[in-house]
Amino acid sequence: MVAKVLVVLTSQDKIPANGHPTGWFLPEFAHPWEVLHKKVDLTIVSPNGGEAPLDPGSVKMFESDPVSINFLKEQEDLWKNTHKLSDFLSRVNEFDAIFYVGGHGPMYDLHYDHASLALIQAFSAAKKPVSAVCHGPTVFIKAVAKSGQPLLSNAVVTGFSNIEEDQSGMTSVMPYMLEDELNRVTGGRYVNADQPWSEKVVVSRTVDGATLITGQNPASAVGVGKEILKALGV
Repeated sequence: MVAKVLVVLTSQDKIPANGHPTGWFLPEFAHPWEVLHKKVDLTIVSPNGGEAPLDPGSVKMFESDPVSINFLKEQEDLWKNTHKLSDFLSRVNEFDAIFYVGGHGPMYDLHYDHASLALIQAFSAAKKPVSAVCHGPTVFIKAVAKSGQPLLSNAVVTGFSNIEEDQSGMTSVMPYMLEDELNRVTGGRYVNADQPWSEKVVVSRTVDGATLITGQNPASAVGVGKEILKALGV
């Protein structure tokens, strides 16, 4: 049987502090999709269902990246017609892994979303891989195991770094800093690449013993996709 992966996109289309457009980040969906789609079945969901907002800044930033641009031109249906995330709470047994695409959007909706947290907790409890890239790992911060422990307790993780946020000019409008929160919830086990914007992918374990895959930034998106395949034995 072909492995099935649930892919989660944000529904947040604005930065509340300044009203600027946001959403999910183009290469962080395009590159994992390129790695995954011929080997696993992908189902795309978002909190609101329907069209999941694509961060227009990511389109501009990656206009010279052939994978991103081909994806943008040819796969629009994937994010224009997402399923509603909460409809999948009773369907965890149908899937083999869950993957969260980054972008600033998840910092505002998926970080707090109860259905998303319940899904993550169910996947982890079932020992199914949970994964995210860039700002995506924010989705794990509030997740807890049945024991009440944070799901990331003692896990090694990565995600968008403070220096990368500073260099993006976004620190002043962030509700919290992802690196700081990941450090807090893991007990200081956040790690990042030697150089900002370089690839860093970390494979660790949740409290439940599920495989936990995190990538630091857009450059880590391919590596996260490859680690998902490895975790699935594909």
